Amino acid sequence: MDGTITVTYKILCENDFNYELTIKALLENEKIAKAIKSEFAKGVRNISLDSEELDAKISINSIKELHTFEVQKDDFADILVLAEEDAASKKLLKKECDRIELVDITTN
Repeated sequence: MDGTITVTYKILCENDFNYELTIKALLENEKIAKAIKSEFAKGVRNISLDSEELDAKISINSIKELHTFEVQKDDFADILVLAEEDAASKKLLKKECDRIELVDITTN
């Protein structure tokens, strides 16, 4: 196969934060409800917070830097190993940050 593949990955660490909650859980929290009301309905009394989709999710995640490299299409089966080698050569892997997550694979 001719051509290249652009691989995008990120480094995962043990202390990365990844939490998901629903709009319902967010609105049920008194501190959050009070903050929303004081910010968007200042001086108004007897109001309630509601949403059409209470099961909609909100994600809270650690911000990660994305890294890219290119390989030949023939190397598709080894992309994860090659990503790990790329990260090692760039000295991105450390004691608590030693895992790779592939984010995007684009053919050129």
